[in-house]
Amino acid sequence: MSTSAYDTILTSLDDGVFTITMNRPDRLNAWTYQMGAELQHAIETGNANPEVDVFILTGAGRGFCAGADIKDLFKDQADGGESAGDRAPRDWVGLIRRAKPIIAAVNGAAVGVGLTQILPCDFIMASPEAKFSARFVKMGVVPELASSYYLVARTGFGLANRMMLTGETIDATEAQRIGLVDELVADSDSLLPRASALAKQIGENPPGALGAVKELVTANMAEPDIKEVQKREMTALAEAYKSPEHHEAIAAFIEKRPPNFKNLG
Repeated sequence: MSTSAYDTILTSLDDGVFTITMNRPDRLNAWTYQMGAELQHAIETGNANPEVDVFILTGAGRGFCAGADIKDLFKDQADGGESAGDRAPRDWVGLIRRAKPIIAAVNGAAVGVGLTQILPCDFIMASPEAKFSARFVKMGVVPELASSYYLVARTGFGLANRMMLTGETIDATEAQRIGLVDELVADSDSLLPRASALAKQIGENPPGALGAVKELVTANMAEPDIKEVQKREMTALAEAYKSPEHHEAIAAFIEKRPPNFKNLG
């Protein structure tokens, strides 16, 4: 699938920042099987492109992602059609956690899968217009994409339970207060510039080390054995000490110059 073949998303690359925009604005970017496949392909393509340092995921128009498209998803299942397991991306959570750093820039309603797909992202940024809802219970279903884990990790046990058991919608201010949103920008015009600035700040760092940090966080955030946590860190640290990126960082410090982590092999 080439970039030109995308029907439900837009992609752009600017100075190492690969922006993926869900692009069904007339439907508030409601998620479809095709959108899921295109999002997965775009991330896999960006991961394989050495010019990409960091991802931004956002939405076109006034919505971020208003959940699953009822006609495309639920009605097909209710009528005995293909299930989500048959057609959904293979492992979205694993994809996000293995990906280069990814920032979710939430510009509007993030409902259902619109919310759960961003919970494993490395950073969630929102404009004041953003709204969030884990409203699965209202549809007679349960949360997915490991959201019963990541929502608790972000907001805490009680508040995550409240969101999932009520199906309520919260605004951006409340989402930031409870830890669901990591940064709330001043206005909608500031969202993508601020996300891009943060992405470039992250992207200045050595890609191998960025990947290793993500691997450690993914493995250790739910690890109850602190000795196992330290064991993983020491193993990763030993590898980092041998890396060309570490050697370049030391050389740049000694030579009083900016490091160059590109094309180190």
